[in-house]
Amino acid sequence: MGARTKARKRALDVLFEADQRGVAVGELLARRVVEPGAETALPQYSVDIVEGVLAHAERIDEVLATHSHGWTIARMPAVDRALLRIGTWEILWNDDVPDAVAVDEAVNLARELSTDESPSFVNGLLGRVVELKPTLLA
Repeated sequence: MGARTKARKRALDVLFEADQRGVAVGELLARRVVEPGAETALPQYSVDIVEGVLAHAERIDEVLATHSHGWTIARMPAVDRALLRIGTWEILWNDDVPDAVAVDEAVNLARELSTDESPSFVNGLLGRVVELKPTLLA
């Protein structure tokens, strides 16, 4: 597993934990930077992802809710919700990651960590974000 893949997984852990515990993402991130828990220090790219998702949270959720056809953000499995937020941030605001890589990484993590239906759901929704990217950033 590559360094960025591991960093995405760690960012997913932070977003998922904050969601499940009902705590503010920024507060949990600050705690995990100082006290990473049982794991090694949080990679800088994990911090970048979480901070990026946090900075654009409202717009990310708006994009996901608008294009998820029949699924509210709250109804999505928590892992999928976090992966979609990470993928959307990488597609729309991180020019260092090719769109196809952002989608593939999210799909692979969904395959590893979520439901049987999750990989195709994540792929379809992030594919739509890629397709609409020029209009979403306008």
